[in-house]
Amino acid sequence: MPKSDLVLLALDNPDILPLFERALAAASYQVAFARDRAALDKVLQETSPALLIISDKFKDASGIEISSNLLERFPTLPILLFATQDSPTFIKDALRVGVSDILTPPLRIDDIMRIVENSLKRAQRIGDWTRREVRRTTASLEKRINELQKLETIFTHIEDGVMILDSDNRILLMNPVVRRAFDLGQKEISGQNVLEVIAHPDLRSLLDSTSTNPLQFYEIGFEDGRVFNAQYTRIPDIGVAITMQDITYFKRIDQMKSDFVHTVSHDLRSPLTAILGYVDLLDRVGPLTDQQREFIQRVRISVHNITGLVNDLLDLGRIESGFEGQKEIVPLDGILNYTLDNLNNQIAAKKQHLHLDLAPHLPSLQGDPIHLRQMLDNLIGNSIKYTPEGGDISVSVEAKGEQVILRISDTGPGIPPADQPHIFDKFYRASNVAVAVPGSGLGLAIVKSIVDNHEGRIWVDSVIGQGTTFTVVLPAYRTEAVMARSS
Repeated sequence: MPKSDLVLLALDNPDILPLFERALAAASYQVAFARDRAALDKVLQETSPALLIISDKFKDASGIEISSNLLERFPTLPILLFATQDSPTFIKDALRVGVSDILTPPLRIDDIMRIVENSLKRAQRIGDWTRREVRRTTASLEKRINELQKLETIFTHIEDGVMILDSDNRILLMNPVVRRAFDLGQKEISGQNVLEVIAHPDLRSLLDSTSTNPLQFYEIGFEDGRVFNAQYTRIPDIGVAITMQDITYFKRIDQMKSDFVHTVSHDLRSPLTAILGYVDLLDRVGPLTDQQREFIQRVRISVHNITGLVNDLLDLGRIESGFEGQKEIVPLDGILNYTLDNLNNQIAAKKQHLHLDLAPHLPSLQGDPIHLRQMLDNLIGNSIKYTPEGGDISVSVEAKGEQVILRISDTGPGIPPADQPHIFDKFYRASNVAVAVPGSGLGLAIVKSIVDNHEGRIWVDSVIGQGTTFTVVLPAYRTEAVMARSS
């Protein structure tokens, strides 16, 4: 054994002390002595002995109790207990507190060295195992720390805004993009309710709408013109994540496109009217052949189609610009019946089956009756258009709380899942719609704008080969909503 190994002797019996000293010195161990408890504590604090040999009675104190106390402070220190008794109870108590072995007289130098060597080897094995475990655990912790540091770097430098909330909307994490967007500075906000920290109406609307609205996207606008697209995602056992993408540039481009389309649409109306007028005058100029009449009819159809597209563009432009028609108290069931009366011929022509379910005592809406009828015309008209002959169309209206819920379902081909997020975009048509099917791709964009202008929500549920359901939720006229709820 190397001479650096220090053995500390804390023995009360002066007769046995020389034997231990000779045995250890012969094996080249360094030996230190502790004459009392204070000296024992001092040596342990100032040095790191490889082994402690203590008698069962040390200065009128129990060697077992002293060993127990020392092992709580130095759990890797091997302790040999020199005992003048070897009763089973004593041995059991000694081993229970954690001593490595027990030395009992009569003792020979060989016995002492064998037990000392075994204890040191056992301590060496325990030490090696402990160091391996520490290295393994430390390596695992270092790996996790490195991963967390990488995540923190990504979280801090990502261009999108990210905030994590718990289930009670208390702030867990928030990156600098969100702080800058809402002008929060560097103040401590962790653990606070996000609506108490950020008094922004769009954020409140997003959090309020997610409890009832399956759509999880919302636009958050700021007074300086910036617009963020916020996405709300639930995280199991944590809460929610809200990511914010700056879409200001795209909103400006979209506005420029809308302005351009609006201008072009206005410029097209005059020449289209002139073309249609001259076509109508051709009959008065002189007799026409059958072929000429066929050509003229094709011109009329084309002009009417383009005029319809122009009118849709102008309607969409007015609605998107916030043009307010006359708001009044509107019974939805009334304009629904009016719409169905006008579309009955189309339904009958395709031998479709209409199922109408109107809940009793429906509250009215406060809105523009022309736009609301336009919304119904487009939604039900689409169901008629895409539902095959003999198919089913269901229209239901119910009141829930202070909301009126309209559902229009059909047994058409359905909308592919990849198309559903874009179905309300301007000029967008589902990928499974045949080119020959007439349509401009503006109908649902107009519907979405009308619903938005009436502070409502709309979404689509569709399964390929089974059909499609459009759900529209509109706020009821408050006075009647309260009366309907009371009844």
